[in-house]
Amino acid sequence: MSRVTSENTTRTDRQLLLLVGLVVVLAIGPTLIAVADVLAHPPDSVGDGATFVALTFMTALGTIVKVPIRIRSTTHAITWIETAIVIGLAVAPPAWVVLATGTGVGIASAVMKLAVIKTAFGVSKNILVAGGASAIALAVHWQWPPVGLAELVTLLGAIYLVAALLDDLLAIPVIALATGTRISRQFLNNLDLRLAGFGVRFVVALCTLLILRADPRLLLAVPPLMLSLHLAYSARIRGRTEQQAWQRLARTTDALNVVDLDNVLTTAVTQAAELFSADEVEIELRNGRTVRGGTGGITFDGPTGAPTDIDGTVVPAPLEGHDRSVDVGVLRLRFRGPVQLSEREQYTLRTFASALCTAVRNAQAYAELARAADEHAYAAAHDALTGLANRRHLLDKGTEQLSGRHADGVTALVLIDLNHFKEVNDTLGHAAGDQVLVQVAERLRGAAQGGDLVARLGGDEFAVLLRGLPAPAVAGHRAETLLAALHEPFELDGMRISVEASGGISVAPASGGMAELLRRADVAMYQAKRAGQRISTYAPARDTADLGRLTLGGDLPRAVADHEFVVNFQPIVDLGTGEVTSAEALARWHHPHHGMIDPLRFLEAVERSGLLPAFAEAILDQALIAAAGWRDAGFDVPVAVNVSPRSLLDARFPGSVLARLRAHDLPPDRLVLELTETLTLSQLDVVDRVLSRLRDEGVRLALDDFGTGYSSLSLLSRIPVHELKIDRSFVTTMESSAEAAAVIRSTLDLGRSLDLDVVAEGVESEPQRRALWELGCTAGQGHLFARPMPSGTLLAALQRGSGGRPGTLAPPLHDAGAVIRLTQTRRQSGRSRPDRLPHLPA
Repeated sequence: MSRVTSENTTRTDRQLLLLVGLVVVLAIGPTLIAVADVLAHPPDSVGDGATFVALTFMTALGTIVKVPIRIRSTTHAITWIETAIVIGLAVAPPAWVVLATGTGVGIASAVMKLAVIKTAFGVSKNILVAGGASAIALAVHWQWPPVGLAELVTLLGAIYLVAALLDDLLAIPVIALATGTRISRQFLNNLDLRLAGFGVRFVVALCTLLILRADPRLLLAVPPLMLSLHLAYSARIRGRTEQQAWQRLARTTDALNVVDLDNVLTTAVTQAAELFSADEVEIELRNGRTVRGGTGGITFDGPTGAPTDIDGTVVPAPLEGHDRSVDVGVLRLRFRGPVQLSEREQYTLRTFASALCTAVRNAQAYAELARAADEHAYAAAHDALTGLANRRHLLDKGTEQLSGRHADGVTALVLIDLNHFKEVNDTLGHAAGDQVLVQVAERLRGAAQGGDLVARLGGDEFAVLLRGLPAPAVAGHRAETLLAALHEPFELDGMRISVEASGGISVAPASGGMAELLRRADVAMYQAKRAGQRISTYAPARDTADLGRLTLGGDLPRAVADHEFVVNFQPIVDLGTGEVTSAEALARWHHPHHGMIDPLRFLEAVERSGLLPAFAEAILDQALIAAAGWRDAGFDVPVAVNVSPRSLLDARFPGSVLARLRAHDLPPDRLVLELTETLTLSQLDVVDRVLSRLRDEGVRLALDDFGTGYSSLSLLSRIPVHELKIDRSFVTTMESSAEAAAVIRSTLDLGRSLDLDVVAEGVESEPQRRALWELGCTAGQGHLFARPMPSGTLLAALQRGSGGRPGTLAPPLHDAGAVIRLTQTRRQSGRSRPDRLPHLPA
């Protein structure tokens, strides 16, 4: 880019030299004509010689006494030469005026030590101006003194107009080419001031000639008058220049208020080049980046240290704040020739540098925020261990795909679960297990096609969303390819490990969306596991969740009467000691034809059937009978029962619960009613009355699946619960999801603040148990300790214990007698809880 800039500069210099040369060549003609005329009619007296000397001196003085205007490294000036030329035409022949003008300008240029090219241009331009004015004077038969004032003004005006126009026509193209601006723009710059200057100088010339006509002795008053006018005009020029400079500075600092660093640097370079009339502007940042350019834009953007082709004056300005505590780099103005900035320009430079420093810092801060936001967005949508999409990202992209699937082929989902992966963790450790998961992710990513989305759902479960399939049958072939990629053994620290996997395939359903697609793939995968197959495709005929959906309602009366609803119990364990602290009752429908049916499939039918009170009483009875049996066997284990939201709308529900407790001779605090987050709970006053009565009687209340609904905190401020249960989805992903870990941590903090017990659901591994314990969670339930089982089986497990310790289902995390410092929370026990907590303000 710098080479291009050098070529452009060379071309501009060549064009400028050609233009100056043309002016010099054109000036040769008037000079030769003037010399020939002087030789033909030489001065014949001392007075004539004195007149020529006076004209030469007046021209030189008009050249030296000027209003300077710096453009880049070149200082241009507004002079009084045309005034001297017009006055000279009144007192001397035109040829004398032409020669005196060239001589005077040459002498003045030598005194000011101007460069040769500037001297040549100045002498030639003013000879052409004098020649043009002389030609007009001869054309209009200019004679001195004129007959009347009107004739003087008319003739003088014509001569002066030609001189002024020639001066602009010859000077403006050269200035425009030297500064890189358009000729039209250069002509319009300060046009009003130039016109005013022409008018002032015309008046001075007119007054001078009137004085000469009246009495030559009055010429003594002309120099003070000209000096006064010159000073006033110079002040006007400086004021206008400073006003324009401040306006440009204000516009420039406003233009820097953007958040993109590239835009900030581009704006700063181009605007500073114009603001300070610099040949090149350079911004060097502390991070090693350098940007250079001019009014035409950026010419270099690269590492610091690259040379520039601009030799001359360099004016640096540090990019620091007003307090000078922050330094982001340096700004440099480069000029091809010697330049001395005025005091106003130096202050402007410091102000501009401070504004640029602020703009660069803001842009860098915004870029860092944008980068952090991108990282957080990526982390929220991807698995931290494998880099694959996570469950949330899969659901989002799947939902987006299903919304337009009719125009994009068939959508299918392959769910893949590693068989016996727990053995890898238990045998080789979790670090080795993580390496296997990473390699599995790499192989699945490599086997997938460009349009597929590979995700890790958690643990050893993966999913691949197949998009744009030409036919449903293709999904089976693609799934075979995916699982075949896992067939070869994995290399792990010099060992070869074989990992088997099972897969379930589901094709996008007509309704139900991504959640139903995922559920069907899960059903198919477990069908493959049970059948000992590697892959299974979802078949509605084998989905017990959909079997007999329409006939379940008709079977409910018989199911209640024949006690087909059974209850299994999943223990809740002290995470530190492994001791069972309570058990959750889980209802199942033992259907004579369809086998065990999950409550998610029949509970809605129960609620619609009007049999909910009888169903709830049957489940509660079984749960309380089990608790009483455990107590009689020496294990005082409370029992937790899920409550349907519809039961809370029944004012008779508290009386029924208390009656069952009395019938089984159990204290109310041995029963925990688990409530789910529903909109009903937070809106209806009857629910408040039902729960308040149960709470007053000593029944304990728990808020189940806490954090998954939209009304968690609203419910907690309204319902006087004793316990919070963290949903299993957060526990499952806590090791790979920062969001899940944050939800768990905040729930534990909330529990401590409100003196509530907190139970973690879905604990399936020792690392999860230990991580929860270290966060301050003291209770948990999940497959790590026990799957749901009949009450008798649980009693036998309690009696057998873990490691010969009755009442426990897991070894303790720490040896007996060890001193453990819990920094997160104090251990809590259900028996030491206060009898009642006040309602929190809604």
